[in-house]
Amino acid sequence: MNTKLINKLSVRLIISISLILFSILAAYTYFLVRNLDGYLTESRMESAYNISDLIKKSTRYSMLLNRREDVHEIIKTLGTEIGVYNIRIYNKQGTIIFSTDSTEIMKKVDMSAEACIVCHNSTVPLSKLTNPNKIRIYKNTENKRVLGLINPIQNEPDCYNAACHAHSPNVQVLGVLDVVVGLDKLDAIIAKNTKEIILNALLITVVISFFCGLFITVLVNRPIKKFTKGIEEIGKGNLNYKINLDTKNELGQLAHQFNDMSTKLDDAYKEIKNWSETLNDKVNEKTEELKNIYNQVNQIEKLASLGKLSATVAHELNNPLEGILTYSKLITRKLQAMQKDSEYSKMIEYLELISSESSRCGKIVKDLLLFSHEEKDEFSKENLIKIIDKSITVIQHHLEIYRVTIEKEYPNEVKEINCSGQKIQQALMSLLINAIEAMPQGGKIIVKLTWENQNAVIRVIDEGTGISRKDLPHIFEPFYSTKEASKGTGLGLAVVYGIVTNHNGSIEVEKTSVKGTTFKLTLPQNENIS
Repeated sequence: MNTKLINKLSVRLIISISLILFSILAAYTYFLVRNLDGYLTESRMESAYNISDLIKKSTRYSMLLNRREDVHEIIKTLGTEIGVYNIRIYNKQGTIIFSTDSTEIMKKVDMSAEACIVCHNSTVPLSKLTNPNKIRIYKNTENKRVLGLINPIQNEPDCYNAACHAHSPNVQVLGVLDVVVGLDKLDAIIAKNTKEIILNALLITVVISFFCGLFITVLVNRPIKKFTKGIEEIGKGNLNYKINLDTKNELGQLAHQFNDMSTKLDDAYKEIKNWSETLNDKVNEKTEELKNIYNQVNQIEKLASLGKLSATVAHELNNPLEGILTYSKLITRKLQAMQKDSEYSKMIEYLELISSESSRCGKIVKDLLLFSHEEKDEFSKENLIKIIDKSITVIQHHLEIYRVTIEKEYPNEVKEINCSGQKIQQALMSLLINAIEAMPQGGKIIVKLTWENQNAVIRVIDEGTGISRKDLPHIFEPFYSTKEASKGTGLGLAVVYGIVTNHNGSIEVEKTSVKGTTFKLTLPQNENIS
C-alpha cells in the first residue's frame, strides 16, 4: 500500500516540492542567521569600542595626574556595567597595573596570552593595530563566548611632558587597555532568533506543502483518477464511456480527445460487430452473385457451343425442308385439281399436315440461324423510340388477335445510342410476342423507356400469369420453353439474351407474379463501339 502511495504522481509532486522548498528555506535560514550573527557581533564590537574609548577618556586625566586610586575606581565602576566581564590595563612590560579583578593586579602575563599575542607575535612588538587585529573572540573559563578588545595606550605629548612621571618621547606605546565583554546575551538572541526562523521555515514549508498538495489533488490527482477510470471502462468494453472534465486547460483538451477517441472506437466496434453478425449473409450474398456470374459465363459458353452446332444443323436441314414443303404443296394443289367427290380428301389432309410440320421445322431452322448468328453487327446512332414504335407496328396483328392494348411511356428528352437497330427491334419483338402469348384472355402491355446512369432502360410490363419459380433460372437457356411443344422452340429469349449481351447490356426479370411480369432490358451508350 505504501509503495502504491509513493508511486502516485501527486504524492511525488508534493514530496518534490516540499524538499525543494525545505532546501530553499534551509539555505535562507542559514544565511539569515549568519548575517544576524555578523550584524549583532559587529554591534557588540562597536559597543566594546565605545566602552574602551570611554575608559581611556575617563581615566586620561587621572593618569596624567598619577591618581591611581581614581583610575582604579573608574575602572571598577565601569566594570559593573552589564555585559562587561573584565577591564585590564597592562604596562609595556606585560604587568597588570589596573583590573576589575583586584587579585590580578601586579601580575605579569605571558606574552603569548590572548591580550599580548597580537602585538608580540614577532621579534619587534607592533606599535599600532588595525581594528580587526584589536578584536578577539574566545571562550572564558565558564565556557562562554566573550569578546576582547585590545586598545593600545599611545605616548602622547601630555604624557611625556608631564612633571609627575615623564616618559621618554621615543616610547610609542605606554600600555594596553584590555576590555572583555560578554557575548552570552548576543548568543541567546541569536539562538532564539535561529529557533524562531527554523520554526517559521518549517511552518511555512508545511503550509505551502499542504496547499500545494491540495491544489495538486484538485487540479491533477482528481482529473488523473477520471482518466484512469475512463481507461478501465474502455478496457472493460464500455467503448462509449465519456470523461466529464469541464476545464479548458491541457487536461480538458486531453479529456475532449479521449471522448472523441471513445466515440470512434465505439463506432468502429459496432461496425465490426455488425459485419460479424451479417458476415454469413454477406458471404451468401457474394456467393449468390458469383453463382449468377458463373451461370452467365456458363450460359455464354453454352450459347457459343450451341450456336456453332445450330449453324451446322440449320444449314444442313434448311434445303431438305424447303424441298419437302414445296413438293407437298405442289402435290396438294394437283390432287385438289384432280379429285372428284372428295376422293383425295384424306390424302390432301395428310399432305397439309406434312406442309404444316415442314413449315414449323423451317421456323425452328430460322431461329437456329438467328441464334447462331456470328457475323459482326453494324452499329450506328439510333433513336430507341423509333425502334420501339416500329416493333409495335410490326406485331400489330398479334395485338388485335389476342385483344391486347399497348401503353407507351417515353421520356421528354430524346437520346440516341450506338446499337444495331435491326437486332434491338428483333429482341423487342420477341419480348412483346412472349408478353402477348402470356395473356390469352387479353390485357394490357406497358412499354416504358427511361434513362438511368447514362444507360437506356426498357421495361416490358405485361398482365400475364407470370413465371414460376422453378422456370425462372432457365428461361434464357436455349431450347427451354414453358409453352406446349407444338407452340415454341425455346430459342426466343436465348436469342434476346445473345443480342443484348452483344450490345454490352443486360436483361433480367425485374419482378414476376400471378398479376404479371416485368422484363428489364438495359442498354449502354456504347460510345466506343462503331
